[in-house]
Amino acid sequence: MRFTRITLQNFRNLPLVQVTLRGRRTFLCGQNAQGKTNFIEAAGYVTALRSFRGAETRALIALGQPQAGMAFSLEHEQYGESRITVTLTSQGRDVMWEQGKVTRLAEFIGKFPTVTFSSQDNQFLRGSPSLRRRWLDLTLAAMDASYLTSLQAYTRAVAERNMLLKQGGRDAGALDAFEHELAGHAVVLFAKRAAGVQELSDLFRAAHAKLVPEGEQAGLVYSPDTAVTVREEFAALLVKNRPRDTLVKSTERGLHRDDLEVLLNGRPAKQFASEGQQRCLVIALRLAQAAYFKLKCGLTPVLLCDDVLGELDPSRRVKFWNSLEGDPQVIASGTSLPEADAASWQVLTVEDGKIL
Repeated sequence: MRFTRITLQNFRNLPLVQVTLRGRRTFLCGQNAQGKTNFIEAAGYVTALRSFRGAETRALIALGQPQAGMAFSLEHEQYGESRITVTLTSQGRDVMWEQGKVTRLAEFIGKFPTVTFSSQDNQFLRGSPSLRRRWLDLTLAAMDASYLTSLQAYTRAVAERNMLLKQGGRDAGALDAFEHELAGHAVVLFAKRAAGVQELSDLFRAAHAKLVPEGEQAGLVYSPDTAVTVREEFAALLVKNRPRDTLVKSTERGLHRDDLEVLLNGRPAKQFASEGQQRCLVIALRLAQAAYFKLKCGLTPVLLCDDVLGELDPSRRVKFWNSLEGDPQVIASGTSLPEADAASWQVLTVEDGKIL
């Protein structure tokens, strides 16, 4: 899969840009706060119809404008030449492609896979478990519509249970109903997360090995809050925890408390890895995500590299390029041109919301 043309109107600080992408390597060059990241953010939107920054729809629309528009032309191994249009308003989004209007995210997510490498990824190791859960959920949901359906239903059930807890938990019948539904989806999600992390861990270990000196070994471990294998057992745990949950007005146990642990040579990376080692680990996680997408859907994802390769030393940058398989399209950004093989890049200059 590759983008051939991207048109944006009133998307963040980009009033109107029309970019034809040639070849497999495009580099956006410009100073900070000119619009490079915004362009990459828009390109990544086609995978899950959401910003990799986690921004709300309203934040994507230029200040003072009622709506924003995005149009993408792509070459796709399964759908041929495809065109996707997205209209963003303060009320939501409207998405169209050759198959018709997109009414359910599960019918669209993951069909146009991209993987975004961002400087924000450095928080993956040091940040809260919610960052790691979000990455895992987006990765698995992009390739498994049933995972997304179960996750959405689980999240709704937790929200409904929390609402009842805030009301004092007096409606035992309603709590029973939501806990029964919650437990059913939890069993499905637990099994899919455990299997998914096992596959991702193997891909992560292989990707990391291509970036680092021999002797460093990475690992990815699923750390569930509760092992949910039997629906009735988890439902009973929720009943047992009702008094405490009512006090704190929140569901304190469950898959919404899960975490992932990243290891380096068998030890927690956030405690023992150096800055350079941590950068390689998060890049390897993104490479593993790309490999997982290709494994599951047979498509080579587009790689969107937002000013991250400059953080690697020259030898690790060379290893990064050598590690890429399947000749993916790469759209990268930075404040200076790539040091090596510059002739192979289509270079675009970004200045004050204009891309030339």
